[in-house]
Formats: sequence, C-alpha cells, structure tokens
Amino acid sequence: MRYLVAILALLAVVGGLAAVKYKQIASLIAANHAMEKAGPPPEAVGSVVSRHDTWQETLEAVGSIAAAKGVTLSNDAPGMVSAIHFESGAVVPEGQVLLELDSNVERSQLASVEARQDLARVNATRTRALVASDAIARSQQDTDDSVVKTSRSDLDVLHAQIARKVVRAPFSGRLGIRQVNLGQYLNSGTAIATLESTTTVYVDFTLPQQRLKEIALGMPVRVTIEGEGVRAADGAISAVDPAIDAVTRSIKLRATVPNVEEKLLPGMFAKVSVLLPGAHDVVIVPVSALVHASYGDSVFFVEDRKDGPGKSARQQFVKVSETRGDFVAVSQGLAAGQEVVTAGAFKLRNGAPITVDNTVQSKPELSPHPENR
Repeated sequence: MRYLVAILALLAVVGGLAAVKYKQIASLIAANHAMEKAGPPPEAVGSVVSRHDTWQETLEAVGSIAAAKGVTLSNDAPGMVSAIHFESGAVVPEGQVLLELDSNVERSQLASVEARQDLARVNATRTRALVASDAIARSQQDTDDSVVKTSRSDLDVLHAQIARKVVRAPFSGRLGIRQVNLGQYLNSGTAIATLESTTTVYVDFTLPQQRLKEIALGMPVRVTIEGEGVRAADGAISAVDPAIDAVTRSIKLRATVPNVEEKLLPGMFAKVSVLLPGAHDVVIVPVSALVHASYGDSVFFVEDRKDGPGKSARQQFVKVSETRGDFVAVSQGLAAGQEVVTAGAFKLRNGAPITVDNTVQSKPELSPHPENR
C-alpha cells in the first residue's frame, strides 16, 4: 500500500510538471505567432523633405594652379658670392638687391677709367682754349674730344659689367628656398631661388571640344580647393587656346583668379566651375538619401502604414542628374515636398516599418567645408 501511494504521488508530481511545461511552451508558441503576424520591429531612421531649388548652369572641370608671374632667379655673369640680401620665403619688392657677386676687379678698373676720363676732359678744355687763340691746330681738339667719348664708353661698359654681378628682383613676390651660399663660386645661369608673384594666379583646365561654343573670354569661374580654410575663389576666363588637342579632343583654357590671401599656391589641384548665363529648376535631396545598386539608384519614401498605425518605407527608383556639395538633383521619380529617408536607408526594404527620429541630424550644404580631425 505504501508503494502504491508513493507511485501515485510521483505520477501527480510528473503530471503537474508536464502541465506547467506545456503551458510555457504554448505561451511561447502563441507569442511567436503574434510576433510573426506583427512583423519585424520598426527601424529608426532620419528623414528630410525634398524641395525645389534653382541651380545656375555650370561646366565642371579639374585644373591646376599656376603662378601669374614665376621665374627661377639666376646670375648673368660668373663670379663668387660676396653678399646675400634675402632669406628663404621672404616677400621682396620689385628691384630689391638679392645677391652680389665679387666685383673688386671691375671696380678697380672703373676707378682707373674715371681718372682717365677726368684727365681727358681737362685736356679737351685746355685744347679748346688753345684752338680759340689759334695756338694749335683744330685737329688736336678733335683728337681730345674723341678721347673723352672713348673714356665715357669704357665707363659705361664697366658699369654694365658691375650691374651684371648684382641680382635684383624683377617683380614683387615671394622667394622660394635659397640654393646658394656666401663664398660659393657661381657659373653663369646658376639657380639662386624661385620668385613667385601669388597675388594673382592662373588656373589652367580643359573642357571637351563640344563645349567650345559655350565658352567666351571674361566668363566667370569658381575655383574650389579641397582643404581646411580654403574658400572658393572667383575669377574669369582670360585665355582660350586656339587649337584643339589632337589626342584628347579638348580645349585648353586659362582663368585669372585674385589671390590676396595667398591661399592658392602654384601646383595645387583645383575644381573649376565655369558659370554659364542660364539657370534651371531642380528637385534636390541630400546625397545620403540615395541607395546605390547595380540595377539603379533609389530612395525610400516615408508613408503611413496601410495595415495599422505608424510609418513604413516605400522604395522608389529615381534618375539623378548632377551633384553639388551635399545635395543631388533628381530628374525623374521624385517631386518636391515628398519626405524621404536620409539616415538608415541602407538597412531598409520595401514596405519595412520605420520610426522617424530627426533629433540628431547633420545639416547638408551646397558648399560644405568639413573640418580635418
């Protein structure tokens, strides 16, 4: 009897445990069916409303900065460096003496010629007095006058030789790194330093030959340099090459750009925008709204859910035309005033539930200037 009671108690405990476990499993299955029916949880995204804008028509190109005036300074005559009057990177005015070569021999010859010239002048003056009194022949006066002219010519030659041993700045500008030292012997044409005038620079760039009819001298251009603290500079087309490049079928152009702040340096890579007279209306959204794929670009619209409360994302394929700064112009598939996803679009699918949170959102700009960190 005791065994029977124990067996019945054991069966009751096992049955109770089985009932509890069955109830737990049934609740999990019901919750799973409910979650399956409700679908995945909504994704948190950021959004913006597309809008109309007017963009001026431009021709985009890449160019290179060149100095409006730039030379490599060198000596005309050979000699030893006796004095250096500049430092690397200095700003110098036009005509400033930069370097002197030893000219002691020429200066000694100059003193000798000056003495001979003084004597020739005295002799010529005395001869004129004697000729006036008919004491000597007039031919002697001609001879003494010729000696005066000859000594003057010799003096000019020596002055020119001394001037050739002095290097001056041909124009105002900034010097490069000094390449000579005091006491160094220089042959003719030895490079001393570079001199660049950077208050105005040239921007050389090319455009396809099909654009030639749209280009004219004086058309405004905007030059943009990638870098912190370098703002876009405005200039104008100053030269158009008369020949088309036979290899690339492109036309070479040159723009003149003021550079008062000296932020544009020769050799820099630049983005050039030629501003055309016309303008056109576009529908724009931030570039981050585009989802790129091999079968085309698309955006996700923010719409009300049809099967319940909340928002959902609807994928729409679009055609884009051009990009400026943080914005892209959409030519087909999007109208102004439509709300599109800009943050988190990469994780969406068509019809996915979403929740819009714009509390933290970057501000797109047409001319962004990101900080280097």
